[in-house]
Amino acid sequence: MADLGQRSVSRRTLLKGSAAVAALGGVSAFIAACGGSNATPSTAVSASVAAPASAAPSVAAPSASAAGTVTFGSNASDAVPKKAMADVMTAFTAKTGINVTINTVEHNKFQDTINAYLQATPDDAFTWFAGYRMRFFAAQGLATDISDVWAKIGANFSDAFKTASTGDDGKQYFVPLYNYPWVVIYRKSFWAEKGYQIPKTIDDFTKLGDQMKKDGLIPLAFADKDGWPAMGTFDILNMRMNGYDFHIGLMAGKQKWTDPKVKAVFQKWAQLLPYFDPAPLGKTWQEAAQDLINKKAGMYFLGTFAGQQATDPATHDDLDFFAFPTLGTQYDSEMGIDAPIDGFMVSAKAKNLDGAKALMEFLGSADAANIYLASDSNDVAANKQADTSKYNAFQKSSAAIIAASGKIAQFLDRDTRPDFAGPNGMQSFLQTFLKAPNQDLDKFLTGIQGFYDSLPPQ
Repeated sequence: MADLGQRSVSRRTLLKGSAAVAALGGVSAFIAACGGSNATPSTAVSASVAAPASAAPSVAAPSASAAGTVTFGSNASDAVPKKAMADVMTAFTAKTGINVTINTVEHNKFQDTINAYLQATPDDAFTWFAGYRMRFFAAQGLATDISDVWAKIGANFSDAFKTASTGDDGKQYFVPLYNYPWVVIYRKSFWAEKGYQIPKTIDDFTKLGDQMKKDGLIPLAFADKDGWPAMGTFDILNMRMNGYDFHIGLMAGKQKWTDPKVKAVFQKWAQLLPYFDPAPLGKTWQEAAQDLINKKAGMYFLGTFAGQQATDPATHDDLDFFAFPTLGTQYDSEMGIDAPIDGFMVSAKAKNLDGAKALMEFLGSADAANIYLASDSNDVAANKQADTSKYNAFQKSSAAIIAASGKIAQFLDRDTRPDFAGPNGMQSFLQTFLKAPNQDLDKFLTGIQGFYDSLPPQ
């Protein structure tokens, strides 16, 4: 996985969604942080619950002080990853005797309120993303150094994954679980019926889109009600047109949004928008995925987690994907993609620190990866000891496309600072562009750069 360690992280700005009620009748920190009213009951994983039959965790027994209950904040709010996360925690409890209380918060809400959450009364451990966003919270003193855990699990991961889990101070703050590529997804049987062929170039793509329009389809499913999905489209166009190094430099503030290269990206995007869903701001990514599944749309550019929406096994088996087409530039050979890394961190205010570290050690095991992916087969394991023999075709294709990519980014809101990527920043700017793609782009981009420049130094 080339250049994996260089990715800056933070996809969608954490904690978007309602709060969860903590076990024992307490109020979750998410409620206080989010002000949410749609609470989701916490899942208390008890030691009396048997682990899945396939689970045979091989983590060391926790220290005597690692006991009691660990609270765990989770953004795995959709049905498939929610079950997968619960399966992992059940296996951990069965192995160690340490209970886990899972506070599940709607994914987008989780991201949007993560700062307030970590500064208030956070859970002991929580789901998060590798790279920039991880490093940001570590630098702010909001996360616990888990280098001692990495001394035990380090052999399970490549140097690239370790780098992606390391803060600016050289210490580790993150345990990776899986990653997934952003690709163009389609239904194999439907394409065979229509005689469609995989487009290699952008000209092939637009010709295919024209045919799909004639066939009464939305060529490319698209949704941006939640603000973050459009970031993936910007990422891929910018990497295809201007290269990975320019893209990452732009995310880091080393390049300017007023650069003509960025303007060219939005001009190209405007040319392609007639092939996108014409009303994306009223749809969630799940609804757009259903357009693909229900054969209302011919393609969908998103992360492979879109496969979660294909709950019928036969339908899921009918899904396949390909890399976004080349644009005829010098950067075609890079085949840069977004392939974000998801995993876990320990909050700086963890009340059960020993228990949280024992959980991190388990989450860094191959057994944890195997258990998770047995339920959520839309991702590929970060752990190099994980069992890949049971990968389905979707996962095998994911692994292959990541391996074939010369440059891998995390995602716009993981590769840049959170106050720039969030609802008041790029999410809003991109929605403004989608509403009026033919607007004065010089003025539009000057606004983006002005907003970036107005942010406080880090």
